[in-house]
Amino acid sequence: MKFVAITACPTGIAHTYMAAESLEQAAKASGDEIVVETQGSAGSDPLPEEAIASADAVILAADVAVSGRDRFAGLPVVEATVKQAISGAAGLLERARAAAAGGEREPAASADPAGPALTSKAKPGDGVGTRLRQWLMTGVSYLIPFVAAGGLLIALGFALGGYDVTDAPPVTEHFDPASIASWGALSQQTGALAFGFLVPVLAGFIAFAMADRPAIAPGFVGGAVASATGAGFLGGLVAGLLAGAVVLGLKRVKVPKWMAGVMPVVVYPLLGSAAVGVLMYLVVGKPVAAATTGLTNWLGGLTGTSAVLLGALLGLMMAFDMGGPVNKAAYTFAIGGLTTDAQASLEIMAAVMAAGMAPPLALALATAVRGALFTPVERENGRAAWLLGASFITEGAIPFAAADPLRVIPPLMLGSAVTGAMSMGLGATLRAPHGGLFVIGFIGGPLQFLLSLLVGTLVSAAAVVLLKQFTGAARTA
Repeated sequence: MKFVAITACPTGIAHTYMAAESLEQAAKASGDEIVVETQGSAGSDPLPEEAIASADAVILAADVAVSGRDRFAGLPVVEATVKQAISGAAGLLERARAAAAGGEREPAASADPAGPALTSKAKPGDGVGTRLRQWLMTGVSYLIPFVAAGGLLIALGFALGGYDVTDAPPVTEHFDPASIASWGALSQQTGALAFGFLVPVLAGFIAFAMADRPAIAPGFVGGAVASATGAGFLGGLVAGLLAGAVVLGLKRVKVPKWMAGVMPVVVYPLLGSAAVGVLMYLVVGKPVAAATTGLTNWLGGLTGTSAVLLGALLGLMMAFDMGGPVNKAAYTFAIGGLTTDAQASLEIMAAVMAAGMAPPLALALATAVRGALFTPVERENGRAAWLLGASFITEGAIPFAAADPLRVIPPLMLGSAVTGAMSMGLGATLRAPHGGLFVIGFIGGPLQFLLSLLVGTLVSAAAVVLLKQFTGAARTA
């Protein structure tokens, strides 16, 4: 049979492409044909029209809203999560075959005069807790490109200009093309501007996830006020939720039909921005700013055992779901601290990245030293996991965890906890929010960082091998 599929995860980095590969391998094994469109952070190559026209069914493996879904009007559609595609692609193909034989078909969609919509992970039918998590994850997913660009530019600026690069005059007033320090200042100041968007972007897209495009402007305004009042990331979270709630409330007001066209373009953004501005400036901003200051001071006071325990906790979170909500919560906590430039915040960023690198590296090592305990497919994934781990893509461990969660996830959590605790205890720091070993030059205390990563990787690899060895893991040739 012939299928087309779309894969899309909230961040659009690793899960999206792993799900696509899993579907392609399953189709090859079953003798079917499949063409997959990956709606990732780098954009997507649309499915060929001829592939859609000849398809027997459509598979949508996505944790966010799928863009261009109207293309599949009249075709049987099977919907699943990205995780289901990664760990159970063969089952999805079976469901697609059943759907082709008599399942529900995608209804025709009316054209949107405003053009292609942004995508939100939030779905109306979900419970309050689920929707809240989805709203926050939508904000984080749109935040990550700004984090990567701004953070790496700032780190490059420090590498070129030294730690006093922040004292350099604005490059609009003084720039010497022959001076490395000037290029460092240019990089640092550009990165700082990009980093300045973090809180408004977070708030704007949380609001968007709640109330669609009319809430983006109020969300951005609320995020900007949060930055101006010193409320930081916590203020951005509150501002996004406030903006979404205000616009949702405005949408409930019945208006004459002749006004309906201007409401989402003019009235909702205007009234929403005004209301959120008042609430953030006069009611919410100062208390949240006080809480942010208290958190920053607490982090700055972490030493000894308390710092080690925090590093262990963050390590456990990074390995628990390997790119899922818990992992992203730890990562978001770390990048939020980068905006404060406090020493403890830089240590937290280093601990989080090292702990996120350990799981795929540990499994790559385990498959290399005891390949007989793993299937041929796992050994192949293990070879790819070396690069994924070195690049700080924790999702490289997911195929192993999905196939054998009880003997893989606990050892990975143990090793990542060791990594995070050692990194915090040894005082490694990091100004870059991503990059893995490729940003080793931006790490303060690189030997401490690498030692923490090595020990945690060895602990996880040994624990995985021992569990598989003594609990009857099937040996393969």
